[in-house]
Order: sequence, then C-alpha cells, then structure tokens
Amino acid sequence: MTGQLPAPVPLKIALRKLYNSRLSIILESMIIGFVVGVLIAAFRVLLRHLLNFRINWYEALPGRGFWGIVATAAVLIILGLLLGLASKIRPNIKGSGIPQVKGVLLRYVSFDWRSELPLKYIGTLLALGAGLSLGREGPSVQIGAYVGMAVLTLFRRPYEQRKRLLMCASAAGLSAAFNAPLAGVLFTLEELSFSLKPLYIACALGASVTADFSVAIVFGLKPVFNFTAIQPLSHNHFPWVVLLGILCAFAADIYKRILYISSDVYALLRIPPVARPVLPLLLSIPLCIYFFDITGGGHEMIESLLHKNSPLYMLALILALKILFTGICFGSGCTGGIFLPLLACGALCGVIAARFAAYAGFIASSAELNFLILGMCAFFTAVVKAPLTGIVLVLEMSGNMYHLADLVLAAFSAFLCSELLASRPVYNVLLERFAGLQAQLVDKKDPVD
Repeated sequence: MTGQLPAPVPLKIALRKLYNSRLSIILESMIIGFVVGVLIAAFRVLLRHLLNFRINWYEALPGRGFWGIVATAAVLIILGLLLGLASKIRPNIKGSGIPQVKGVLLRYVSFDWRSELPLKYIGTLLALGAGLSLGREGPSVQIGAYVGMAVLTLFRRPYEQRKRLLMCASAAGLSAAFNAPLAGVLFTLEELSFSLKPLYIACALGASVTADFSVAIVFGLKPVFNFTAIQPLSHNHFPWVVLLGILCAFAADIYKRILYISSDVYALLRIPPVARPVLPLLLSIPLCIYFFDITGGGHEMIESLLHKNSPLYMLALILALKILFTGICFGSGCTGGIFLPLLACGALCGVIAARFAAYAGFIASSAELNFLILGMCAFFTAVVKAPLTGIVLVLEMSGNMYHLADLVLAAFSAFLCSELLASRPVYNVLLERFAGLQAQLVDKKDPVD
C-alpha cells in the first residue's frame, strides 16, 4: 500500500547505534574527565593541608630539641619502608607514571587499576606531603589513566576506542593538576598519541575541559601561579631570550642525567628497593630546616623567587641542590613526578639569567618575571621535548598572552640546543628503562582491559 509508514526500529538496535555513535564516545570522555577532576581536586586539597602541616612542624622542630628530630626521623623511616614496600609490590606505581601510561598504550606494560590506583594516590600524597622533591602532575596523569580503565570496565568498546578514551583520561589528569585543559590535550597529542583525528581531539577536549571544571569548583577559575604585572618584552631582549634557552638546554641535560644516574647508583650500592625511599626522606629533615623551598614540588618556591633578593651564588646553589635532591628522590622509586621540579629549575635558570643581565646593564630588572616564565617553558621543552605543550602550559599557568612570541623563541632555542646535545626526551628514556626492568611482568592480555 502507498503511504505506509516504515516499520519502527527496535529499541535495542536504536540504543546500540546511539552507543556506537561519535556523540556517545565524546560523552563518555566527559564522564571520565569529571571523575578524574573530582579525584585530582581532592588530591590537591589534601596536598595543601599536608604542606601546611609540614611547615608548622618544621617551624616548631628546633624547639623540640634532639628527641624531636629523632622522632621525626623514626616516623620518616617507617614511612619510607612503607613506600618502598608499596613500590615493590606494585612496580607500576613508581616514579612519575607517564612512562607507564605510554607503556600501556604501546602494550609494553599492563595495569591493574584496582590495586594500583589506591596505592598511587595515597603513596603520592605521603611522599609529596613529607617533603620529597617530586611533582603531582605525573601521578595525576597516571591516576587519570586508572580512572579511565575503571570507567571502561563498565562499557564494551573496541580496542581503538578504549585506547582513545584512556588517552583522554590522561589528558584530564594533567588538565586537573595544573588548571590547563589545552595543555592537557596537547601533551596527549605530542607525548602519547601523535594523532590529529577530529574525533580524538574532541574527546580529549571534552575530558580536559570537564576535569578543569571539576577542579575550578574547588580552586576557582584562575591560573595556577599568581603572577601579576607581566609586560611584553621589547625586541632588544630577544638575544637574551635565546641565550636563556641555551642555558636551560644545558641545565636540562644535567637534570636528566642526574635522574638516570641516581637510579643506577641505588642499584650499584645494593640498597634494597624497600629501603631506598628512606634516604631522601631522611635528607628532607635538614633541607626542610635550612632550605625549605628545595623540598616539595617547587610551586611555592616559584611564586616566592621574585620576592627574595637572593644573590646569584645563592640562586645557583639552590638550583644545584634542587636538581640533586630531585634526582635522589626520583631514583629511590618513590611515586611522584618531575614536571613541577623541572619547572622550578627552569624558573631558577630564568631568574639567574635575568639578574646577571640586569647587573651587567643589558636588560631592565623589571623583566625578571618574564625571564622566570620563559625559563620554565625552555626547561620543560628541553627535558620533555614537547615544545607546544611547554608553550601552552606556561601560558595557561601564568594566565597571560603578552609573552607568546617570547615563549616560542625560548622554546625553539632550547629545543634546537637540546637536539644538538643529542639529549633524548626524558619519558622515552624512562619508559625504555622501566620496560626493560618490567618485561617479565607483562602478559599477553589487553592492557586496556
């Protein structure tokens, strides 16, 4: 008969088509981003409380006398043994976590999110809260990947879709750690994916923006660093920006070598893996008393650099101690990242270069803040070899677009000099070292399951 209505589509088939649609995948990435944002927001709040506790504790420690120091050392020894035991039981929680996420995506490593997620979360809180020179961003990326795996256990999707959603979860972790959604997307593109497919970019943006929104409920819509009065540099400063990029490339190469050598030294000294975190935790006691800014990730040190009129030799000493202590902490196998410490080292390089140039009369002292920000970008680029991420990350963290051209120049010069030094991307080297040690633990199952 003419004019007959088409047969209705069965509900089950309609739901299946909706579930397999591009819109459904994007919505799923946003759900993952929201969960990641909530977890990382709580993570950052707890870290802030632990920092305040550590400040108050070490301010009062000299008044507690000898036995106060002994009690502090005893608590840190116990904590170090617990952290070492956790890393021995679940090796995937060691260090930053970004190499492990890359390993999962390349099928070199397998995750067990049910046991590893709580250990990574609590272990990072305790390690950073105790004063180790490690960052929250790498663990945030790995925590995001764990959350993505947890959510994906509820859904049945082809491997490529699960892999895409796992990378989106990692982008959400970085976004929530630094209030930097665009940097989270670019980091995933440069470091984890190298894919420019529109659907993937949309999923990564959805996860990152949703995670950033979750964190903004707690911390507000503001940049991570409270920088004000940023003015654009004049063109006569550009040669010094290039020199800063070169300085950061050399310092970054030393930074990476210290990370690698530190792990080798622990093995050479035959220190049991369970006991390795004890050494940096005990070293944190005198550092917290005499050089408090060196301990922790370095966020507070970056913001306070401009308010302290430290001489150049003191800044150089702090930079050397920061690099060395970060290597000792990272080499111990404690859970914690290297993003924030490397940004602190870059900020120190920028301030050192700016003050030297200002003393010599080549630049104005008012450009010191600009060089601090440029140093973070150049150091990040030289260490990670992800220039776009470095540029956008620093832009979002500083909340200012005045220095975009300067950031591009600093990142380019640092990247070029790093290439001439044959300095490889840090996460590639760490993945190779980790995968070599953990090859016997990788089975044949799908790592995204």
